[in-house]
Parts: sequence; structure tokens; C-alpha cells
Amino acid sequence: MLLLNLFLSHPASACLMCVLIVLASLCFRSGSRKSAFKLPPGPMPLPVIGNLHLLDIKRQDKSLLKLAKKYGPIFTVHYGFQKVVVLTGYEAVRDALVNFTEEFVDRPCIPIFEQIQHGNGVFFSTGELWRTTRKVTMSSMHSLGMGKKLIEERIIEELDFLVENIRSFKGEPFSLRTFNAAPSNVTFALLFGERFDYKDPLFLTLLKLIDEVMCLLGSPYLHLFNFYPFLGFLFNAHKMLLKKIEEVRVIIRDYIKTSKQDINANSFRSYTDALVLKQQKDMSKKHNLFHDDNVVASILDLIMAGTETTATTLQWAVLLLTKYPKVQKKIQEEIAEVVKPGNWATYEDRKNMHYTHAVIHEVQRFITLLPHVPRSTSVDTHFRGYFLPKGTMVIPSLTSVLLDQKHWETPHEFNPNHFLDADGKFVKKDAFVPFSLGRRSCVGESLAKTELFLFFVGLLQKFTFQPPPGLTEKDLDLNVPETTFTLRPQPQLTCAVPRE
Repeated sequence: MLLLNLFLSHPASACLMCVLIVLASLCFRSGSRKSAFKLPPGPMPLPVIGNLHLLDIKRQDKSLLKLAKKYGPIFTVHYGFQKVVVLTGYEAVRDALVNFTEEFVDRPCIPIFEQIQHGNGVFFSTGELWRTTRKVTMSSMHSLGMGKKLIEERIIEELDFLVENIRSFKGEPFSLRTFNAAPSNVTFALLFGERFDYKDPLFLTLLKLIDEVMCLLGSPYLHLFNFYPFLGFLFNAHKMLLKKIEEVRVIIRDYIKTSKQDINANSFRSYTDALVLKQQKDMSKKHNLFHDDNVVASILDLIMAGTETTATTLQWAVLLLTKYPKVQKKIQEEIAEVVKPGNWATYEDRKNMHYTHAVIHEVQRFITLLPHVPRSTSVDTHFRGYFLPKGTMVIPSLTSVLLDQKHWETPHEFNPNHFLDADGKFVKKDAFVPFSLGRRSCVGESLAKTELFLFFVGLLQKFTFQPPPGLTEKDLDLNVPETTFTLRPQPQLTCAVPRE
């Protein structure tokens, strides 16, 4: 309907429609001769729109789950002119990303990300550039403390500032988005070597730009641009997005410039320093992969991914605890048993906090934060009886795994017992895949896990979260997330009552 309205409202729509129908007919006719008996089955595509009429563009993950009920765990859909193979359920997704990790390791060419990154960075690059950039990124982050005690110290330092900020509301209602500041600051400290004051104009500008970029990435018109990039002149969302991205790049370039002036050849204090140092060391190489565009793109990737995902998960966690006060109280009782009064919890304490650990995992499972990030086949691939030519776009649906009825007793309910055995001990679940699987799994997984645990427990040590005056737990909205690049909770308020 959105696509139809767009065409009808534009003066040249009739002419464009005719051209598109002719192109579509040729495309589908030639495509069907080559691959009708090779690609997985799926719904019959219509001219021009393919199967878009079957998809809720705002919640593609739910639409794909409905199609999976009819066509099975592996099926083909048409996003406009493009054929896409969808994998659903734990078995199919794991098989592809773990057992065929090299075959499904690439990223497809998505128009908006191609215009943003031009094949550079950590997330949407491929081949040698991706392998080298990811390796240097992981090594640099490890040197900066990720996965070590050092990062805990940084998170605890930020927790102190977060608690003071929440305390300043004196029990009055405040926005869930207030929790974004702390995880974002941890990321910025790693990327730039310094944390920001919460009122710093540059900090507030970065948070605003990140929010605007994430909202635009979830825009239906942005998706339409990706489906029909040659009609970009009809759309505005991608133009606005590119403008916002350039504003972030200006900030990144300033930090890179400062880093080049102050760099120490024997050490680095930030991810920016690490990339600049790598760039200078590889200067004599014929093919220096760490050219300026790749350095900027890599920092941009971590700014966006390293702030949005953990910050949004923390919002959901507070909302769910407000919604389920019995769960919140039980966590606080467990904290009191494990953590000494006057001390912050450590990441090691999670081993003795089975219920708390289970709740944090259940939050991540229940919210299905990042429904999927597309892959593409790096070579011609035979997979489960089908032939997927090199370059085929593949969607491994993480939502379908996190809600897989074969692996979760009550997949659509918030139920911490999913991660507890009969004795109340925490148990790992193979189908817990919020960070994806295989070689393309999240580079910041260990950082995110540490942040979530320490911020989550620290907040509950100091506060009890309650609905705003005039509302009850039943009034809190969990069912209609705000669709951006991730699935955010609806803008809501909470109250943090200080604990004795």
C-alpha cells in the first residue's frame, strides 16, 4: 500500500510503472529459467513488487515467520526484483552460520550501506578487507581491556555517574532513554580515549545523531530505497540519513586528526589511535587496507552498533522489571545474598547469581533486538538440497531462533525459567543467539555482556523501578516496539525509588 500510494502521488508514476513492469517481466522470466528448480520454494512474486505485498515492512521478521509456517524453514522471497533466501529456526540458521560459515560469510550489497560505507568498515565489508579489519578491531579492543578486568573498572566508573544521574530525578518520572548515556559513554571511551560529561554539547550531539540515524534506518521509505535504488530521486529518507552520517564523520575525522598529531608509536589509548597506528605502520605496503576511508568507516560502525544495541537492551530491561515487580524483588534479594553491602557487583559474581543471570538472558531473548542482518553466499553453495549461486542474499532470522517453539517452552512470554534448571541453577541454551553465530558474530559481544550485567545489577542495588503515578504495571506497553534499526520499546517513563 505504501509503495502504491507513492507511485500514484508522483506525476511520472504511470510511465515509471510501465517501465518497471517490463523490466520485472524480463527479470522474472529469465530468472525462473535459470533457478526455478534450484532455489528453495516460496510465494509467487508479482511484477515489480515481488512479494512485498506479503510483508509488513516495519516488522519484516514477523512476516517472515508467518511465511515459514507455510513454506518451511528455508524459502525464497522476492524483495522487489531481488531474490532472497530466508533461513528460520535454530537448526537451519545454525547449520548455515556454523557448519557452512565460509559459504555464508559475506554481506550483500545493500544500497544504503553501500552509499554510507562504500564497502569499508567492520560490518558491511567483505573479503580480505573485512578479515583484516575485524582481526585488528578484535585485537585492539582486547588490548583496550575488552574481556579483562580493566573494562569492568571503566564500566563501574560509568555506573557511578549513571546512578547519580538517576538519583537527580528524586523518584520523579523520567524517560527510559536516560539509560542510553552510560553504555554510550563506555563505547566512546574505547573509541576516543575519553568519556564525556552527560551535559557535554558534543556528547549530546552524538547521541542525537545516533538516534536520528537509527530511526531513519527503520523508515519504510528507506527500505523502499533499498528495494528500488534507481528510484532514489523519489525518496528523501536516504538523503537525510546520508546528511546525518556525514555530521558524525566530521566528528570522527576531528578525533583522527588529533590522534595523528599525538600518536605514540609504541602504544595507543583508543580504538582511533589503534587504527591510525596501523595505518602508519602499513604505509609502505602497496595495498594499505587501513586507508582513511576504512578508518573512518570502522569507527563509524562501532559508534552505531556499540551504542544502540546495549543502550536499547538496558531500556528494555528496566521496562520489563517495572512491568514484573516480583521478578525485580527476587533479583534484589539475590543481590543481597551475593554482593557485600557497600560494594558493587563484579562480573565474576554472575556465577553465583543464577536467577539474575537468567533474567538478563531472558530480556535479550524476549526482545529480539536485532531481528536479522543479511548475509550473502561467498561462493556457489549447495545447502540442504538447494543450490544458492554466489552472491545470493540470505536472511538468517535470529527472531525465529529466539522464538523457536522447539527450544523455548513459552517463546512469546517473558519467562526467566527458560534459563533455569529444576534446581534454580542457570543453564546455557544453544538457541540463545542475540549476538548471531559464526565468524560474523558481534565483535562487541563480551563488552555487551559485561556492561549489561554490571549496569543491570548496579541499578537494582540502588533503586526500585516503578510505573509513573497514575499507571499500573498492566499499563506498560511491551507489545508494539518502536521500529528503528533495532526494536526499541515505545517511549515511556519510569520512576526510580532509592533503596535504603
